[in-house]
Amino acid sequence: MTKPLLVVESPTKVKTLQKYIGKDYNIAATVGHLKDLPAKTMGVDVEGGFQPIYQAIPGKQKVIHGLKKSAGDARDVYLAPDPDREGEAIAWHASEILKKAGRKFHRVLFHELTRKAIEEAIASPQELDRNKYEAQQTRRILDRLVGYHISPLLWRKVKGGLSAGRVQSVALRIICERERAIMAFEPREYWSITAQLDAGSPPPFPAKLVKKKGEKIEIPDGKSAFAIRDELAEASFVVDKVQKKTIRRNPLPPFTTSKLQQEAIRKLRFSAKKAMVIAQQLYEGIELGPGEPVGLITYMRTDSVRISTEAAAEALELIRKTFGPDYSLEQPRFFKNKKRAQDAHEAIRPTSVKTTPDQIAAHLSADQLALYRLIWQRFVASQMQQAQINNVSVSIQAEKYGLHASGSAIKFPGFMALYLSADDELAGTETKKEIQLPELSPGMNLKLLQLDPKQHFTQPPPRFSEASLVKELEENGIGRPSTYAAILSTIRQKGYVELVKRYFKPGELGFIVNELLVASFPEIFDVEFTARMENDLDRVESADIDAREILKRFYGSFKSKLEIADDQMLSVKGVGLPTGLSCSQCGKDLHIKVGKNGHFLACSGYPECTYSSDYTRDEKGRIQPVALSPEEVPDRNCDKCGRPMVLKRGRYGEFLACSGYPECKHTQSLNASAPGKPTGVKCPAPDCTGELMEKTSRRGKVFYGCGRFPECDFATWDKPVAIACPQCGATFLVEKTTKREGKKRSCLTKECTYSQPVD
Repeated sequence: MTKPLLVVESPTKVKTLQKYIGKDYNIAATVGHLKDLPAKTMGVDVEGGFQPIYQAIPGKQKVIHGLKKSAGDARDVYLAPDPDREGEAIAWHASEILKKAGRKFHRVLFHELTRKAIEEAIASPQELDRNKYEAQQTRRILDRLVGYHISPLLWRKVKGGLSAGRVQSVALRIICERERAIMAFEPREYWSITAQLDAGSPPPFPAKLVKKKGEKIEIPDGKSAFAIRDELAEASFVVDKVQKKTIRRNPLPPFTTSKLQQEAIRKLRFSAKKAMVIAQQLYEGIELGPGEPVGLITYMRTDSVRISTEAAAEALELIRKTFGPDYSLEQPRFFKNKKRAQDAHEAIRPTSVKTTPDQIAAHLSADQLALYRLIWQRFVASQMQQAQINNVSVSIQAEKYGLHASGSAIKFPGFMALYLSADDELAGTETKKEIQLPELSPGMNLKLLQLDPKQHFTQPPPRFSEASLVKELEENGIGRPSTYAAILSTIRQKGYVELVKRYFKPGELGFIVNELLVASFPEIFDVEFTARMENDLDRVESADIDAREILKRFYGSFKSKLEIADDQMLSVKGVGLPTGLSCSQCGKDLHIKVGKNGHFLACSGYPECTYSSDYTRDEKGRIQPVALSPEEVPDRNCDKCGRPMVLKRGRYGEFLACSGYPECKHTQSLNASAPGKPTGVKCPAPDCTGELMEKTSRRGKVFYGCGRFPECDFATWDKPVAIACPQCGATFLVEKTTKREGKKRSCLTKECTYSQPVD
């Protein structure tokens, strides 16, 4: 009889598990999900109680065949995909695929990949969790209902290829509303005055003006500031009160997923996606010697700060040996979870604190080491003594004016000897540097050395960075920690937002899509509504509410709004969005429209008036037409009608258009027509006479597209090579290089299966 089969999610994990239990179990990987809703149909039977219609994911037949072969006639199958909702769905689908008379299925949860944890998990398997699977399935159905109906609406009203997601669109709304707030912000001038004082013993110190006649002072302009400066110059400065106290600071808890992402973004300059990819590598196992893969951290998708007693005790032992008994607690420190936290997994911590970053540095990449060090330090610091900081607060009287000075000194660093958070480092407060004051006492006269008036302006709310957006999503209960990286990636890939100096700024397309969605679906893309829905999904997992009830309630409201939007949502392709501006040629309203070359201004009097223009927005969001004085291009006439071509600009840069527009609508890409990097491969599109050219996308990625774009929009990411396919006779092959398979050549023809490695 075949050995019992252990099914995991990732192929990387297989190698780690084989080291510990390979003699007793066959081990195979699903390589992610096995089943999903179909790509080309909704795949949800709404009338039949929102029943999902799953099918094997295209391309997974080979994996499924391998699983069945590995299972053989085994009586026991242990399902060990990741211990979260997505993993539960994978386990459920694997059990359906491998179902066989007399076969038993056991759910195994690996929270860390160490010998002890693996053996304990297999020794005490669980039943498949129907409620957790229902929660994942309900989320998938909700996302499909929204995406499947609203995305096509955007294709019709705005442009093809756009998408709307139940959570991603809320993230876009948050970014757009912050940008609107920045645009609406009016800066206000104010001034501060700082006095440099001497107490007769070093060091001299600064004191800030804070009061006038016992009331908080506000200095609105320079005239007021210099008048006050002149009064202070003649005043006597006397110490009024001195307060000394020792502040005790506790360390932060070990990382949850969102906190790890935020800290990795801010301290290591990682993206949220990169942080999760590297954390996955550390969890699944790193080879610390020949054939010795070791899981270095616990499961990295969690919103719990719970830690095991054993792990805490191990940390205390290390602290006593490394830092001394003064830095160690007598008993472990445990942290309390937030109300919304799911406590299925521990916080993210090292599987063993004895595996120090320095010990394994030679076996890790620079990025792996940086993230492991962050996780290791945060966890160990969480079990160290409090930091003690001596604070001194001084009130100073200068006749009718009051000033304030403060100083700090670290009395005992405690956990700060090992770890400071990004907030501590950014603030530059007492946790980073000491601010020394001389010995001061009430009634002491002080000598004025200098007065420094300084102009300031109130600042608008900041744009969101990846870290602050993750924090905003988490605090508002939007999405789950495991989805944040995907949300941030999607809204960038779709061109809705861009990162400007590491801060999110909505693009024009993002503004347009957000305005249309919020106008038509104000509740569905509302922050509070989405948070309540997230809470309902948690209730499905805990069996407090029926999934069909949630779906029925949601779909009833959604369907009615969808019907209204289908009829009433403005078409940016057709009518366009009103701008409040008038056409310079005929006086009619200008509207924002979206065409194949991007967004532009067009006269609402079209076709009688053919005025159109590019536009920008100023710092207040006001639309500014950009006069594009089209220039005729010498020696370049229209291929269709013979009239001169003119230079225009669209979303993808400059292009050529026929001067006979709108009678002749022929256009030609400048990138394609200019001498560039021809491939020597004819475009395979039917009836096309163009040649494939090497081009660069807006995000700097190389692709290969037809030189007759936009007339022909054929494109491929893979490099075309002028070699005929030996199997089907196609005129060219494409080259692609991957880490797993190296370089290979294959045929793009749908029915052809030719694919061969390249030396």
